[in-house]
Amino acid sequence: MKAPLKWLLAYTDIKYEDTKEFAENVASLMTLSGSKVETVDRLESKIHRVVVGKCVEIVRHQNSDHMFVCQMDVGEENGGVTQIVTGAQNVKLGDHIPVALDNSVISGGREIKAGKLRGEISNGMMCSFEELGLDFKNYEGGIDDGVMVLEDLAMFKGSDFDAFIGKDIMEVLGVCYKDYVIDFEITSNRADCFSVTGLSREAAVTLGGKLEMPEIKVKEEAAGEAKDSVSVFVSDENLCPAYFARTVRNVKIEPSPKWMRERLEAAGVRSINNIVDITNYVMLELGQPMHAFDKRTVRGGKIIVRRAGEGEIFRTLDGIDRTLNANMLVISDTVGPIGIAGVMGGENSEIRPDTTDIIFESATFDAVTVRRGAKSVGLRTESSSRFEKGLDPKLAYCAINRAAQLVEELGAGEVEKGIVAFTREDAFAEREVPFDWEKINAFLGTDIPLEKQTEILENLECRVDAARKVIVPPYFRHDLICLADVAEEVARFYGYNNIKSTLLANCEMTLGSRTKLQRVRDIIRTRMADSGYNEMLTYSFESPSVHDKLNLPADDPHRDFVKILNPLGEDYSAMRTSMVPTVLKTLAFNYAQRNKKVRLFEIAFVYLKNGSDTELPEHREQLAVGAYGETDFFALKGAIEAVVAELKAGELEYKANKELPFMHPGRTADVFLAGKKIGFMGQIHPTVAESFECPRESFVAVLDLRPLCDAAVEIPKSKELPKFPGITRDIAVVVPKSVSQGEVAAIIRQRGGKLLESCELFDCYEGIQLGLDKKSLAYSLMFRNPDCTLKDEDVEKPMKKILNGLESIGAELR
Repeated sequence: MKAPLKWLLAYTDIKYEDTKEFAENVASLMTLSGSKVETVDRLESKIHRVVVGKCVEIVRHQNSDHMFVCQMDVGEENGGVTQIVTGAQNVKLGDHIPVALDNSVISGGREIKAGKLRGEISNGMMCSFEELGLDFKNYEGGIDDGVMVLEDLAMFKGSDFDAFIGKDIMEVLGVCYKDYVIDFEITSNRADCFSVTGLSREAAVTLGGKLEMPEIKVKEEAAGEAKDSVSVFVSDENLCPAYFARTVRNVKIEPSPKWMRERLEAAGVRSINNIVDITNYVMLELGQPMHAFDKRTVRGGKIIVRRAGEGEIFRTLDGIDRTLNANMLVISDTVGPIGIAGVMGGENSEIRPDTTDIIFESATFDAVTVRRGAKSVGLRTESSSRFEKGLDPKLAYCAINRAAQLVEELGAGEVEKGIVAFTREDAFAEREVPFDWEKINAFLGTDIPLEKQTEILENLECRVDAARKVIVPPYFRHDLICLADVAEEVARFYGYNNIKSTLLANCEMTLGSRTKLQRVRDIIRTRMADSGYNEMLTYSFESPSVHDKLNLPADDPHRDFVKILNPLGEDYSAMRTSMVPTVLKTLAFNYAQRNKKVRLFEIAFVYLKNGSDTELPEHREQLAVGAYGETDFFALKGAIEAVVAELKAGELEYKANKELPFMHPGRTADVFLAGKKIGFMGQIHPTVAESFECPRESFVAVLDLRPLCDAAVEIPKSKELPKFPGITRDIAVVVPKSVSQGEVAAIIRQRGGKLLESCELFDCYEGIQLGLDKKSLAYSLMFRNPDCTLKDEDVEKPMKKILNGLESIGAELR
């Protein structure tokens, strides 16, 4: 909800200050009291040094057949009479026209300077609507071709035009409304705050001021009565608890006064004419949408509120034919629809320039029905957005009287006596809500006196009965339902910052700390970031079609996903069972943005079915890593091992995996920790990379987080430095290429016994002299006895065992 600050404070006794500091202070205080502010923007015309000038002389340009040399009186303060050369064909002697002076700025930030046109000096230029950033359609009498002539505009009919000479054109047009506009984020339960008066009420209580609402009083000076002009019938009182109609005769359709146009434009609503502007003004001011019908178009003089017919066709004000259905509510006359209830009026009953009699409508419609109707026709309006939050019949009654009052104040017509109304029996019923000041203090952990709580609630227009322990909320506060709601009102205006931190009742103070899993997550994030990886945050929802892109077989368990009952769409209809599609889509997005080098990781959950659809799925937390550009398998492996080393979780082991259909068969490995598989890593299969539109050489790793957490050592045990020297042995073996170095290293460690302290690969060689299907692996082995110095013969036995074991996999000593 965008609220101009001047208008917001106009209904309070708080003095307005036209400074940024004041506006931001108001915004800050209202945010603290629960009315969250999104932005504070300065509203000010960008047009500079454009004034009204009078054409006092006009002659044809000697060197042009279509240009004129004009002498324009722009006021003594601007230098008096100045020469302007123009090509506009609609300029006449005596016309009052916007003149952009030397060093002026017009629409789009374009600067205007004095210069020569065909040899004649021009000290500026005459301006059209477009050059002032205005739409000529919004000004009766305005034209698209030519400059703006004030005498042609209906809004200035009967004006003293010479009084405008030298004045800023934007001020003359009423579009130079300097103010600060505060954009509030209003929650759906606070329908009252979707209005200026609702926010004024909040501001008054927050800033310690007093609400000063204008008195609504209608004179009803027309001779006739409304009941003789129109009748109302409501077919279903549950869909329309209240409907009010007023009639106005001898209407004068003309532009609205400057103050109304200024407020509407500041709030982002285009001014149309005085009658339409009144309905929009009341909607913004009170939060109650209204509509005005041309009385002559209401056939039979009867308004009927009914359900739409299935397939009924109706043309709305925007000129589009809408197909209605039986779940929608329409306003109809005796022949057919003239409006979609709570959404938009019809083209057949709109206010026209020759309208003389009108019918004002103000009603309360069922919120769900309005929302469904707006959605069905694909038309969400300012009106429907308010109705679907739930409005009160008393507000509708106040709004129609306020509209009638404005008609009389603007001299726009004569209001007939009385209101034609339909109201459900309980339309104006009051509600009582529990109020116990002691329970509120216990709930909030405060010691706010009864007097202070009562003062806050009464400032919010609640009637407090402390003896009976109840309050009666005002009609516009449908969100006050239970004691907790009342406590919230007390807390936010007492000031959350004034509530001291206290322990819960019957609780002892405990030292807060993070769990081991939380600490492991932090370590992983820090280490991955140190390795140059950026953390991503993605949706847990997935499209079922990604399983086809991964080349998964039909019986793969990952295809058995948890379905979402009310998905946002097909692309978000399943809970993900794998992190791989998420990583690949994110890599593809970055690739499409032409990012040449990408390193990403995320700690997130996958959701695996745990039996039937009625059981909760298994939430498995995983570390997912993705990269492309200037990287390879070993770089990814290094980043993973750096994380494990930081966690002190032990050494990782790897085994080649050629079975994953979405991974490259020759560049993929399963990852093991303490003999248990915890994930996989490697390069994505080229066809899968192509289907996801990411680089062919994209690398992915997925590791389960729980095993890493269980193995992580937070307080490492110290180990005494060795007292005795060790013996180093280097061994090089020739093995088939199908044998991985991990298999060789595993046999060496298994056969090396207790004396083997370490085993490190230091060379891998392939050459034609070894054979096309052979490779050489060289290891450095360290043997050590912590109790004594080893001798060469002590190492011979484990070395023989190692060589015997290697022979079983076809290894030959090189």
